[in-house]
Amino acid sequence: GGSAVDAAIAVNACLGLMEPTSNGIGGDMFAIVWDPKTKKLYGLNACGRSPLGLKASQIPPEKDGTIPLYSPYSWSVPGTVDGWAELHGKFGKLPFARDLAPAIQFAEDGFPLSPVIASDWGRSVSRFKDKPGFADVFMPGGRAPLEGEIFRNPALAKSLRLIAEQGRDAYYQGAIAREFVQFSQKVGGFFTMEDFARHHSEWVDPVSTDYHGYTVWELPPPGQGIAALQLLNILENFDLKAMGRNSADFWHVFTEAKKVAFADRARYYADPDFAKVPVQQLLSKVYAKERASLVRMDKSADTDLPGEPTALNRRETTYFCTADVNGMMVSMIQSNYTGFGSGYCIPSLGFGIQDRGNLFDLKPGKPNSYAPGKRPFHTIIPAFMTKDGAPVLAFGLMGGDMQPQGHAQVVVNLVDFGMNLQEAGDVIRFHHTGSSEPTGTLMTDGGVLHIEDGLSDPVLAELKRRGHRLESEAVGAYGGYQAIWRDPKTGVYSGATERRKDGCAIGY
Repeated sequence: GGSAVDAAIAVNACLGLMEPTSNGIGGDMFAIVWDPKTKKLYGLNACGRSPLGLKASQIPPEKDGTIPLYSPYSWSVPGTVDGWAELHGKFGKLPFARDLAPAIQFAEDGFPLSPVIASDWGRSVSRFKDKPGFADVFMPGGRAPLEGEIFRNPALAKSLRLIAEQGRDAYYQGAIAREFVQFSQKVGGFFTMEDFARHHSEWVDPVSTDYHGYTVWELPPPGQGIAALQLLNILENFDLKAMGRNSADFWHVFTEAKKVAFADRARYYADPDFAKVPVQQLLSKVYAKERASLVRMDKSADTDLPGEPTALNRRETTYFCTADVNGMMVSMIQSNYTGFGSGYCIPSLGFGIQDRGNLFDLKPGKPNSYAPGKRPFHTIIPAFMTKDGAPVLAFGLMGGDMQPQGHAQVVVNLVDFGMNLQEAGDVIRFHHTGSSEPTGTLMTDGGVLHIEDGLSDPVLAELKRRGHRLESEAVGAYGGYQAIWRDPKTGVYSGATERRKDGCAIGY
């Protein structure tokens, strides 16, 4: 009896419990919704802002000049719960409490841990075990739970029940906000009740580009979604299908186009309330042609372009999509940023606090420079695709800086190479790291090209000859893809899930 939005809220609430290694109600969220009634897309930016009482001069920088990652200096107000309320108020059909009921039940009764999440959880213990509150919430019996073991979180159940009964105000003006602020004061944080009371999500118009007859949609900054659109615009100037996916030219062009798009990402992407972001210019086809001319077929770019290095190579994010019988489709992504976020957890509330504020630039005068009450640059991005004005695809790909690279690869696989929904995610991917980033660090050596196993030795040798530094990478670093396709003629849905993650495609 619910809508795709009710389903998305229910899934997100459960994932915050079951995959705290990536997300939870201490993090931020973004969504794109296709509404069949109005036949249009709606975008929701549910990310939080930096504390009003923290100034840049108070933040002790790391050696590389960035904000300390696992510290209260990296905290920003979590936006997920307010995002749920906005989505539910606009598109929900069931009572809000009904949407949260499954997560509350699983938090009280427990659930068995799945393999990849259990592995991530275990690896996180050495990093976070001494952070305030972490062991109390996430190390029952003094250790991380193992694959197949039952984990319970009664404190989170209590928080979710409070939200179910009192709505988003319980989180931003009531008991949860008070607990948050008391904890913050106790551990050296900077949150006040005003930070929570003034928080609000923002409905935004998704932005798009046309790619070979399809329209690909992303959300505007402070997220990095337009990097995927810029990348597709640049790639449109090359005949990728003629090159073939097994050629050195294909992987070279894709990588070099990524460097060009990410150069703009480092220069311009920021909170539009604080900086003028030239979105339309960045998405211009004329501009893309100019940027495509920077791609040299014989040589990999090294220090010619500012871009994005490895500090943004964080892959702890949760993406999911839902669709219903009426044609509503939801593309949603939610994250703590780095795994359990900052590692700081509030035992009485049962969840950890994100560290998204690490993505500000501490140097003044930049679009993404730190300021009180400002939203940081964001890596998490949901995506959508339409054709001739009709919805065909809700999709996303988890993984920090991998996300726009992965979005573009999936679109190219579907559109240029005619793959089906599952094939488009299963085939080998590349992940380039090391270009300059919005935090202020700069590329110096051309970065590193990671490509999954499957290319022939001569192709790899040719890529090296052109100057690419090839290195292996863990399978999880290539992202986590989920998608729902809607046949525009029949309305029939099909789903695809990531073979590299714990994931599933389910129809009810």
